[in-house]
Amino acid sequence: MIPFDNPRLIADIGATYARFALEMARGEFAQITMLRCADYPDFYSAITNYLNSLKPIQVVHAAIAVANPVVGDKVIMTNYHWQFSIESMRVQLGFETLVIVNDFTALAMSVPRLGAADVRKIGGGMAIDHTQQSVVGVIGPGSGLGVSGLIPAGDGWISLGSEGGHSSFSPRNEREIAVLRYAWKSFDHVSFERLLSGPGMELMYRALADYANVPGENLTAVEITDRALNGSDPVCKETLDLFCSLLGTAAANLAVTLGALGGIYIGGGIIPRLGSYFEQSPFRSRFEEKGRFSSYLMAIPTFVITAENATFSGISEILESQLRTIQAKPGSAILGQIRRARAELSPAELRVAEYVLAHPRTALNDPIVEIAKAAQVSQPTVIRFCRSLGCEGLSDFKLRLASGLTSTVPLTHTQVTREDSMLELGAKVLGNTASAILQVRNQINREMINRVIELINQANRVEFFAVGHYGVIAQDAQFKFLRLGVSSGAYTDQKLQLLAAGVLRPGDVVVIISSSGRIQELLEIAEKARERGAAIVAITSSHSPLARKADVALIVDHVEDISTHLPMISRILHLLMIDILAVGVAMRRNSDNMQLLNLESDEVMMESGKVNSDAEPPMLLGEIPGVSASSPLASLTSHSR
Repeated sequence: MIPFDNPRLIADIGATYARFALEMARGEFAQITMLRCADYPDFYSAITNYLNSLKPIQVVHAAIAVANPVVGDKVIMTNYHWQFSIESMRVQLGFETLVIVNDFTALAMSVPRLGAADVRKIGGGMAIDHTQQSVVGVIGPGSGLGVSGLIPAGDGWISLGSEGGHSSFSPRNEREIAVLRYAWKSFDHVSFERLLSGPGMELMYRALADYANVPGENLTAVEITDRALNGSDPVCKETLDLFCSLLGTAAANLAVTLGALGGIYIGGGIIPRLGSYFEQSPFRSRFEEKGRFSSYLMAIPTFVITAENATFSGISEILESQLRTIQAKPGSAILGQIRRARAELSPAELRVAEYVLAHPRTALNDPIVEIAKAAQVSQPTVIRFCRSLGCEGLSDFKLRLASGLTSTVPLTHTQVTREDSMLELGAKVLGNTASAILQVRNQINREMINRVIELINQANRVEFFAVGHYGVIAQDAQFKFLRLGVSSGAYTDQKLQLLAAGVLRPGDVVVIISSSGRIQELLEIAEKARERGAAIVAITSSHSPLARKADVALIVDHVEDISTHLPMISRILHLLMIDILAVGVAMRRNSDNMQLLNLESDEVMMESGKVNSDAEPPMLLGEIPGVSASSPLASLTSHSR
């Protein structure tokens, strides 16, 4: 668990009320306050009102659940007029971390932390211990109909960001058809949320009064519930019974959709307040009415969540997970570089590294004088730290840091196992490769790429050096640059490498390709090239001895699975780096060279007799809409030989 250096702000924002709390330690909530949303013009006003009441407490990390989908940076509440940018709000509030999630996504994450006293079982079904990691469904009516699920993933859980409440309402009998027809008078699409919510209960009451041909009153959901529970109004009683029946149908749909053998948990602002009535309501009988799948539903338990701060607990779990990801894993490419480079840094640079890892967003916004002061180092040390990561300076470092912190693309690696089918194996290999490519994309230094392209364009000769599995990359590079008219050579044998290095001259460029950057033979080539006055380009990992010896280093950081004994992904990443350089050189020289790159695969196919010379040439990658000619993809056709 990440230590609580400061209290964490936890909030649950609905259409009517906004609840705030401070988490002082894991699961310990204090200063709980409920504010009416209608009393504040926007979200910022409500949250600052709460924060101002807490002074002088400082909040660094915050997580907030909102009653609407959260996609990207913009939050627009479905059932209320508040809207805001997550990143802009974080900056305005001065937080290092601001996590915004759907309220039922948060509620679902609380389920594994609920005890027997936090829930009330409804009906039959066999309760399954959460340690068995079965899928769980979560549903609950309030201002809308929240729906989520909890999927087991290794030692943890994945909470679904679902909008299942907007699935289409399906009537089961004449009375429900009458309700649907009544709703159609106002809405083209009638979802379960239109009926299973506070406003939906009011709509159902009017529909049932119309169906019974009795005058209906202008009642609120609270008034309908009160009259139903005290038995003073038969239409209100019928409304509440139907409300529970429809919730049974919606919950059963969720159970069979997710395969929620771990149970269905009911939250929201309405059902937990019904008390013992809900146990006697038609909910469970309707839940089990599923035709051929009735026995399947009968085995699934259903629970009402009675814990008062369950949503807070779930939000806390999500925030904790986010902070663990930032601090324990490479949440961004450059943060991952810093963690791996700790052992290579000087004591002063290490202090800068620790500060950036602990406060990445603060470091992103602070000027160099503040970073140096916070890390207790000099300003030149901050610059040396940035350059040790392959950055030109602090500005370039911040650009890469910002890219990592705002990225919404998950970079993941999935372990291949002996139990995998061929289909699973293929999916994992392709997924891991795509993930690694995205990670290297975030590492790419534009200025370094430009410098290498300029060196190659001005070079008398370009020599490529590599050993072992990376030898094919040097040979691929030689082939590409020869076709571009660049005098090139590729050397993979140690004796030939030493001989070739001995005849280098000023104006030559040496490109050394090494994943580890620690192979002694290649380090000797770098030393020899420097003695001979040649420029040295390294395609290697950050903080390696080779990167330090190079005039320009193109960083490719990737941790290969050594159990395979083959540098599969690393080799692809190095090939792509060569592609980027080849495309860049071709564009700098002339358009004819770009055609050479694109037409290479066509010529190979024609030589093999697979393409008729009179046939219309296929579309080039560079001509495909949305694929830039300067993209590495545009040169991938050259790998088809």
